[in-house]
Amino acid sequence: MQSTIKRSIAAYIEENKDAYHGLSKAIWERPELGMEEYEAHRLHTEFLKERGFRVESPVADMPTAYVATYGEGHPVIGFSAEYDALPGLSQKATPHTDPVRQGAPGHGCGHNLLGVAALLAACSLQEAMRAQNLPGTIKIFGTPAEELCIGKPFMGSRGVFDGVDVVLDWHPWSSSAVHYSTCPAYFNVKYHFKGRTAHGNSPWHGRSALDAAILQAHAIEMLREHYPPGPSAFAAHTINYTFSDTGPEFASVVPDRATLWCIGRFSTAELVGEIIGRVDKCAEGAALATDTTVAKEYIAASHEMIANETVSRVLYENLVAAGDVAFSEEEKAFVAEMQREEGQTPFWSGEIPAPAHVAMAVTDAAEYSWVAPYGILTLNLGPGPSWHNRMVTACAGSGHGEKTMDKAGLILACAAADFLENGELLQKAKEEWAGKMKGRSYGSLLPAGAVPPLNINKSTMDKYR
Repeated sequence: MQSTIKRSIAAYIEENKDAYHGLSKAIWERPELGMEEYEAHRLHTEFLKERGFRVESPVADMPTAYVATYGEGHPVIGFSAEYDALPGLSQKATPHTDPVRQGAPGHGCGHNLLGVAALLAACSLQEAMRAQNLPGTIKIFGTPAEELCIGKPFMGSRGVFDGVDVVLDWHPWSSSAVHYSTCPAYFNVKYHFKGRTAHGNSPWHGRSALDAAILQAHAIEMLREHYPPGPSAFAAHTINYTFSDTGPEFASVVPDRATLWCIGRFSTAELVGEIIGRVDKCAEGAALATDTTVAKEYIAASHEMIANETVSRVLYENLVAAGDVAFSEEEKAFVAEMQREEGQTPFWSGEIPAPAHVAMAVTDAAEYSWVAPYGILTLNLGPGPSWHNRMVTACAGSGHGEKTMDKAGLILACAAADFLENGELLQKAKEEWAGKMKGRSYGSLLPAGAVPPLNINKSTMDKYR
């Protein structure tokens, strides 16, 4: 039987869900890339202020970051909100390829739903706490630029997450499950090479920054052989890079600038630190060999995720009690039509699996798990097994997304209610967390003095605002 507080949560969601659907749709219609989420930030914060939350913003020198708080005392329950979109995934809420604007951003990861479901969970819990005069604090962490793993590491480095007792999270996906989830640690760094231009018919007068960047890339290829491969596919040790801002962009001029943008994923924060040091040496050696200079720009770095079986089990039990997202035959046909157009085999998840130890893709939500017990739920939204595509955008802006978001809000809030009502359960989660930390404490992987890259997506967003 549901507790009184859970019945109150369910009633609130049923009575008020239309307002949250409208909020999510408004964000979906105005997709913004990371660090550029000004409209989503405004919609989130105004919505929460109207409902009695105390809102702090900007946070950690990021204009699109916020912390919203209700209540006082312990336990302090944290919910995570994300709202950044992805480049090039503009798509109408139709099954056929039909971008709203060619090349524009779109919510191909469903963050319009992710963030608003956190608000739905928090506000439904708030109403239940008011009705029953329950002590405790709700915190919503509005975190920008998850797709680049920027927001949470910078917020964590400034102590924004300190004092939270448990963090409950979710993500729309192609299956509904709660696992004892882990993910790799991560780094995101740019190396800016500077040289000297010269005419192409006398290149010996120049110093090619592009040569230096290419030489660093070759050194990284040589490095791959000399670090372990990682424990599994999702936890593989990988480095990716690209070249950006190379120029002058004219073949008969020696380029005096070039940037190598490098991203790496490794199983532990300690290994990330080691590998970054070796990639730095690749850059330094390339600059030395080409008589150029190099400057390092740190974009982001995040820890590996620490699984908490206690929190995960609470989320799982509430998922089972709530049941999977129920899509109509018409909604399933919508997805099947998209998959036919994409040449994919129709895919829908089956029954809710029992929790297992699972490695997931990199997310900066791992930062929470170094501060407090953390658990993450996934819920059916659209077709898998891949993600970050226009099919996700279509589902995130349709009735599929509304159903998934409602269910997420219910499960997150009900899991929070379990921790509010059961101090022993929260203590068990904390003891497990302390045991896995093994005496370690959270320390940012960002170098001293690092500042958020506020303009990293500005030039792209300026094309589509």
